[in-house]
Order: sequence, then structure tokens, then C-alpha cells
Amino acid sequence: MTRTSTRSPSQPPATPALLTPRQAAAKLGISYPALKHWILAGRIRTVKTPGGHHRVPIDALDAFLAPEPARKGAVRISGRNQLSGTVVEVTLEGLLAKVVLAIASQRVTAIITADAARELALKPGDTAMALIKATEVMIVRP
Repeated sequence: MTRTSTRSPSQPPATPALLTPRQAAAKLGISYPALKHWILAGRIRTVKTPGGHHRVPIDALDAFLAPEPARKGAVRISGRNQLSGTVVEVTLEGLLAKVVLAIASQRVTAIITADAARELALKPGDTAMALIKATEVMIVRP
């Protein structure tokens, strides 16, 4: 006996309301073992199947996901050390650009490529973010 599907091959499957832990971990950008620890610690809400398996409701992920980017085409960044400020200086010289941001009463200086500064269209008065990772500072526009 053969089974036939009522869904045509061109239609994507319906989005389930519940995710497996592996699917939820992938959506959150964390490892499966890390999500299992969260489940066992009660950090994330789950429901159990009749067979005792954990399933994660899609809405339980909302608290862990960053809001969608404000601009179409914007990217989300995993770095957490993001400091928002105002561009006070942009100096292009050869292949490099010096970008200075005023953040509260401090100044943060980043040396980035001149191409990146042009692509970001940075100019004094613009709002930008310094993304600090280890010993590097990158500039991100909101």
C-alpha cells in the first residue's frame, strides 16, 4: 500500500508550533548540549511528548532572540560588547580610515579599511556602534 501526500511538492511543509531541541538550538545559534542544559535547568520552557521527549514552543525562543534588524538588509551580530555612540571624526588616508566615536564622556578610536568607511558612509554626527572583540574594534551602523 502506498501513501500519498495531500501537499504538492512545490509547497513547503507547514511550520510546526513545536521544535525539537536540535531545531531550537539551531534557531538560537547555540549548541545542542547547551540547550539540553537550559532545558534541564528550567531556563527555557518545554513541553513533553507522550513518549517523554522535550519539545520547545517557538514562542519560548523569543526571550533569547535579538529583535529583528530595523533596516532591511541589516545583519545581526553575535558580539555582545557593542557600544553605541556618535561619530566625531573620520579620517581617510590611503587604505585605512580612522573613526572616532563619542560614547558618553569617552572616545573610542577604530582603524578600519577606507573601503569599509566609505561603504558605511560614515560622517561626523552619524550614530554608529563600536563592536569590541578581544583587541579589535569594529564599527557597525544601526
